[in-house]
Amino acid sequence: MRRGFRLSLGARSVEKLEATFGFQNESLHFARFEAEDLQTMEEWVSTAMIKFGRIDGLVNNAGDGTRVALAEGIDYEQLERQWKINAGAPLRMIMLCLPQLAKSGSGRIVNIISMSGQRVLNSFVGYNMTKHALSGLTKTAQHVGWESGVRTMEICPGYVATKMSAWTDEIEDDGKIQPEHIAELVRQAIERPNNAFVPKIEVLCIQQPLAVRSRSKVGGSIVYGPKPRPGCQCAH
Repeated sequence: MRRGFRLSLGARSVEKLEATFGFQNESLHFARFEAEDLQTMEEWVSTAMIKFGRIDGLVNNAGDGTRVALAEGIDYEQLERQWKINAGAPLRMIMLCLPQLAKSGSGRIVNIISMSGQRVLNSFVGYNMTKHALSGLTKTAQHVGWESGVRTMEICPGYVATKMSAWTDEIEDDGKIQPEHIAELVRQAIERPNNAFVPKIEVLCIQQPLAVRSRSKVGGSIVYGPKPRPGCQCAH
């Protein structure tokens, strides 16, 4: 908001949003959002439109990292839940917002994926599959929205210092990526002009293997991160 953005934030608990960001005001809107509940998505988009009259950007950040490992047998109920949260919910949010994003002429979609959506270092088939699927959705949205000025980007972090990566003792929190660093990359992605499109940013924590720089049809990728310590194998 310090840079003039008006924000609509969706989460399972509006009360927690208020506790973190303060009360809603003319530039800040909260809505209940459940990644498995289409009605909450529809109501969120509808109330945001009523409050602000437009949607210029969408950030898909919800994710489920529950362990579903190929080497241990598959919990298909949990796998289905991961599909709904990690891939289905972003698809539905894009479909709901795309008409308004196209109207702006410079709409932005930022999908927070994972390095696990770029390569595989473990048997966590649920997370790996669904994050690769989200990367496919990103590329499809790039194609669909291009002519109307909608630019769709993916940010692929390694371990971020949140509850989602608290299970690992491989890296201490101070060696992980900080949430505010991801937020800054999101801001930069939203503010870039249409003719300076960066489709993908890979973000590595201090102990992760440096990713290979690659190129796609619509641009290149950016890799952030120093060289790892010898022998480090990070799973995220």
